[in-house]
Amino acid sequence: MEGFFDLIASVWNQGLLGVSISQLIISLVILIISLILKGVVSSICIKWLERLTAQTDSELDDLLLSSLKKPLGYIPLTIGLYIITVYLPLSGLFDLVATNIVKASVVFTIFSVLANSIQPLFKVLTGNTWLTSAMSMWLEKSLRILVWILGFAVILDIFGIEIGPLIAGLGLFSVAIALGAQDLFKNLIAGMLIIGENRFQPGDRIEVIDHFHGIVETIGFRSTTIRLFNTSPMIIPNKDLSDVSVINHKQLKFRRIKWIINLIYSTEADTILKICSQIEQVISSKKKGFSINPNQESFAKAIEFGASSIDLEILCYSEADGYTEFSETKQNLLIEILRIVKENGSDFAFPSRSIYIESSPTE
Repeated sequence: MEGFFDLIASVWNQGLLGVSISQLIISLVILIISLILKGVVSSICIKWLERLTAQTDSELDDLLLSSLKKPLGYIPLTIGLYIITVYLPLSGLFDLVATNIVKASVVFTIFSVLANSIQPLFKVLTGNTWLTSAMSMWLEKSLRILVWILGFAVILDIFGIEIGPLIAGLGLFSVAIALGAQDLFKNLIAGMLIIGENRFQPGDRIEVIDHFHGIVETIGFRSTTIRLFNTSPMIIPNKDLSDVSVINHKQLKFRRIKWIINLIYSTEADTILKICSQIEQVISSKKKGFSINPNQESFAKAIEFGASSIDLEILCYSEADGYTEFSETKQNLLIEILRIVKENGSDFAFPSRSIYIESSPTE
């Protein structure tokens, strides 16, 4: 039995790669503690920092803290890995690999903080500078990709992988990719033109005649997402949007109402003038939701002798509010026209045909 116990002690002390099993267990405990501390940092420390940022008037610190919750949790894990590498009696290649893993963890934490700090910074800049929401979104995504590319390059350099030959190889590979991905680059350039020319932004209501009508949700690198009025999303390649005529209803200054109403031919001339005058008075008052367009005067005029009626044209404008408010303005106008026409003893005409009999046959 003494030999058996000596065998157990030998296996226990020899462990793995010269590291005893007790040292491996202690390293595992350190790793578990660092994972627990990761949760503690994410809960207790973050809540303490939230109380501090709540006392300031600036919105930037709140946004930064919200975006840095996850990266700050990597710090205890990185510290735990460092303690394990110091504690374990590693040497040679294994010590170098373990040290490089800790360095890569530090680099990952730093660049994760940088990448997550970009979004709150652009949220603050979007409302205070010339940056539009779509342009801010594109720049934010591009900078995040650039930050992670730099972080990946630093990690490769830590492990002794040369970046120069890798970039050269990727350059040749990218040429082959570009030949087969021409549509991707067309969509990318089209998206840049859409944002650069400020054709529309997320939240705008746009329309392509006979194709679609909806709200812009996102303008991505390759495609734009439109939320149709039946609430279903429509994903359109950017190059298709850049090559068609797009109506941006969000940039409406006024909504136009243009109607033709038909009065019966028995309406007197003075009555027609009175009806037109009273309709114009209704339009000129802002109580019913009408607006004054400085580029076009609103009016109500008799314009034509129709086949069965005297035709009146009504042109007016309302504020560029939602469709519900616009519909209410039209309803108010319709009711007022009905009242004015009836009060003046006239009526609305409908298509009709008169037959005149010159003579009738006798028996």
